[in-house]
Amino acid sequence: MNLLDLFLMDAAAGGKPSMWPSLVLMVALVLVFWLFFIRPQSKKQKEIQKQRAALAIGDKVLTAGGIHGTIREVSETYFLIEVDKNIHIRVEKTSVYPANN
Repeated sequence: MNLLDLFLMDAAAGGKPSMWPSLVLMVALVLVFWLFFIRPQSKKQKEIQKQRAALAIGDKVLTAGGIHGTIREVSETYFLIEVDKNIHIRVEKTSVYPANN
């Protein structure tokens, strides 16, 4: 017997429809949404944070804007990145990713 049959049987009985099938369906939808969307995204975010914490001077990085460079200074909230000889930019830590070279 599937969920649709339960709904139809409750309605055909002429009585007050039960709210259990709809409650079970809502819980199942929330569980599926959490398993397939929220959980993987939070795992990925934690992995990125670990990679950022491990970045040090001399590491090659890529900014969110697509700029490649090498870390020259590490601060509490930003990296000083050398993008070319004697050209440095200051970038927030949240917009820097390890380069996959």
